[in-house]
Amino acid sequence: MPDQQNVDELAAMRVEYAASQADGAGDLDETWVAEGWAPLLRRWIDEARAAGAVDPNAMVLASVREVDGTPRPVTRTVLCKGLTPDGVDFYTNYESAKGTQLAAVPFAAATFLWQPVSRQVHLRGPVERVAPEVTAAYWRSRPRDSRLGAWASAQSRPIGSRAELDARLAEVTARFADVEDVPLPPFWGGFRLRPEEVEFWQGRRGRLHNRVVVRLGAEPGVARLQP
Repeated sequence: MPDQQNVDELAAMRVEYAASQADGAGDLDETWVAEGWAPLLRRWIDEARAAGAVDPNAMVLASVREVDGTPRPVTRTVLCKGLTPDGVDFYTNYESAKGTQLAAVPFAAATFLWQPVSRQVHLRGPVERVAPEVTAAYWRSRPRDSRLGAWASAQSRPIGSRAELDARLAEVTARFADVEDVPLPPFWGGFRLRPEEVEFWQGRRGRLHNRVVVRLGAEPGVARLQP
């Protein structure tokens, strides 16, 4: 039986979103996306950073894996490292769980959540690899430790211990000790989620939140959704 005290504590947890929204921006409406979804998303990321959000470019990425022929959703948090009207970019080991899942079922959803400003953005659509030159440009911006880590980790595969992982990093560090510019691994690169829908969410009192969705597919348009 569940612990009733814990159940009650969870049920009582509640945030009044309007009270925590201190930006004074007013109610989200359809005019906010008049110039497209990407400018508003970028603005919200910048405003979340100014409000003290940790990793304001973090997004929960959902992909699909098949278990005994049945599709199952899988989520994890990644960092958005590119944003244009074409979509949002993120980077990974192409042989990782997310990499192989996206190769098999090239569709995904992503959610940005910024608690300090009571906002969320949801994106849904097809996924493709970014152009090699885009990956190369981003790779050059990564710190050396991050580059070495990408070489050392066979991402998502089991490993016996932390000591074994540290040993692999030591091996890679020694391998590239005399190499100033650690090269891009052939198994590593970027994906772009090209949204067919982008939904902007703004918390409001009494759970009567503001939701505006931008549809970019065969029937483009902007609509307000009920909370």
